[in-house]
Amino acid sequence: MRSFVDIPAGSDFPLENLPYGVFIPAGSHRPRPGTAIGDWVVDLGALEEAGLLPTQVFGGPTLNAFMAAGRPVWTRVRGHLQTLLAADNTSLRDDESLRSRAFHHRSHVRLVLPVDIGDYTDFYSSREHATNVGSMFRDPDNALLPNWLHLPVGYHGRASSVVVSGTEVRRPMGQTQNGDAPPTFGPSRLLDFELELGFFTGPGNALGEPIPVEQAADHIFGFVLVNDWSARDIQKWEYVPLGPFLAKNFATSISPWIVTMDALEPFRCAGPVQDPEPLPYLRSQGPQAFDIHLEVGIQPEGAGEDDVVCRSNFRYMYWNVCQQLAHHTVTGCNVRPGDLMASGTISGPDKGSYGSMLELTWRGQHPLRLSDGSERKFLADGDTVVMRGRAEKDGLRIGFGEVSGRILPAR
Repeated sequence: MRSFVDIPAGSDFPLENLPYGVFIPAGSHRPRPGTAIGDWVVDLGALEEAGLLPTQVFGGPTLNAFMAAGRPVWTRVRGHLQTLLAADNTSLRDDESLRSRAFHHRSHVRLVLPVDIGDYTDFYSSREHATNVGSMFRDPDNALLPNWLHLPVGYHGRASSVVVSGTEVRRPMGQTQNGDAPPTFGPSRLLDFELELGFFTGPGNALGEPIPVEQAADHIFGFVLVNDWSARDIQKWEYVPLGPFLAKNFATSISPWIVTMDALEPFRCAGPVQDPEPLPYLRSQGPQAFDIHLEVGIQPEGAGEDDVVCRSNFRYMYWNVCQQLAHHTVTGCNVRPGDLMASGTISGPDKGSYGSMLELTWRGQHPLRLSDGSERKFLADGDTVVMRGRAEKDGLRIGFGEVSGRILPAR
């Protein structure tokens, strides 16, 4: 596909992608929904006001109204945008006045949280990650808990502390405990990242009416990169009996651009074999995984660039997104437009693909050496963690951009 917009080679945002986000133009305070193509952000509200889009959903400061409209509208808008931005279409290409209002260079905008997130759920769906954690803290020969191969384990996170890429993250304070000593209060010493991918829900379901697994894809608007920051020492002390709480609620970072299911369709692939076979309500048909390359870099304070410490892939996930959504709603739990569901840490079969410092250093026993000569067992103040994602096949590249966050000292 060719566009009249100049798209640099290797861009994450070709005409085949068109992810959705929200931006604030230079000199303005008003958030506006947009899409990314090459190095440009296109104001969807301006196109809608000009009558070039068949919707009335882009006038607000978030994407929630568009998400609520459902898959037929999402597909129709995507098709209209690809037509409008095509090289041989003159309606937008030759309208200099509209282009001057609608097109903003990415260097002249501020990207903000694209969604009003009502609820946030984090799953635990990588078998490799669950096995690694179980081996460290329980029994290497019986690492998975009895329920893990039968259902997508998850917990309800804190929506209010989900932040957009570039937001600084302050090291949390909390209780920790070592051995038989009484607990102490202070800064977390074992701050970690977790490499994840998340999806936003669309129309959702009524209370009491589950979403069947075969219909789940129609409720998935698109995907973002997720860094589920974790304070491992706080987590260890508070985890029993109810699971993650303060170790997770201080920040969750997401990338600003939401990549659609339609854009990722060429990269659909088979996931891991599920044995034992899931119960009927979790049996999804056909390939439901996606071949998305993911990587994590750590940039120490003052360093010119980050060191890549992890390379993984979304195709490793044992429980796919349709199964996650079907399980989440099987009780009749209602999800709403803009709810965020994260995958849980994405780890692969070898050490270089482990999606957390906990695994990469094996509880700090094998520190990572960075290119500036420093070592890391866990994250240090001043470190910037950068996560990137892309899907590539036959010359087509669909990218996510990145999600980054710099760690500030505890107060």
